[in-house]
Amino acid sequence: MKKKYSKELLIGLTVLITLLIIFFGIDYLKGVNVFKAANYYYASYTDVAGLAQSAPVTVNGYKVGLVREIEYEYDNPGHIKVELSLDRKLKVPQGSEAVLVTDMLGTSSIELRLADKPDFHTVGDKLIGVNSKGLMDNVSNELLPAVGNMVPKIDSLLTAVTALVSDPALTNSVKRLDNVMANLETSTRQLTTVMASTPSIAADAKVTMGNVTEISKNLTAISSDLAAATAELKKMPLDSTLANVHQITSSLEQLTSKLNSKESSAGLLLTDPQLYNNLVKATASVDSLLVDIKRNPKRYISIKLL
Repeated sequence: MKKKYSKELLIGLTVLITLLIIFFGIDYLKGVNVFKAANYYYASYTDVAGLAQSAPVTVNGYKVGLVREIEYEYDNPGHIKVELSLDRKLKVPQGSEAVLVTDMLGTSSIELRLADKPDFHTVGDKLIGVNSKGLMDNVSNELLPAVGNMVPKIDSLLTAVTALVSDPALTNSVKRLDNVMANLETSTRQLTTVMASTPSIAADAKVTMGNVTEISKNLTAISSDLAAATAELKKMPLDSTLANVHQITSSLEQLTSKLNSKESSAGLLLTDPQLYNNLVKATASVDSLLVDIKRNPKRYISIKLL
């Protein structure tokens, strides 16, 4: 009988140890450290999509606990209570928020945003639960409506592009563009030819510049000569020369006035018509005398022979 009881006791202890191993093993796989002391807090959310038990609870990206339990609040319809297991060393200030954050893959976690207050929550208090908009929420709430509004505009744009492409004027423009490109290619070739003749042009320009330099030297010499002439002119007695010129001009004026006056002999000679007629008659008489001398030389010249 004693042997029988010992066997049953051994089986019972084995089953108990197995159950304990399974229990603690499941908690360990969930990330629960049953040997580490923790404090428990609660938060309520209207939507816990993507949140699972053992989901991490972080502060500034550092894990300070995990989600212990998730259950529906039957006494508060539309809300779900989440039990948070936090490190016992963490003190949660009053007014802190437990924000449910969803990543790009749809997995949710709890982010504690600690308030800056001196008072702290007691263990078992209910924290403020906040649902943060995830990436997919932003896509569905903001991006998709914007895309929906853009679809009619894109359709209109495609219609306008189709009409533009089918327009014959576009084809003609493309042909004209081909002609322009051909003309541009021809101009490029001509420019290449011109550039090839640039060395000869440069040589001519060099010769021209040499001539210009020579002309410049000549102009410099002429300028020097003019400067020397100007210096010589400055040395000349211009005042006395001008006085002499004025004196000569006055004398010429007096002579001219005397020639024009009838009171002087020269003036009478130039202005008296009777004197002019007498001179003409005397000239005619002399001419007649010379003619008569030529015809009758014996009348005026007598030659006696001894």
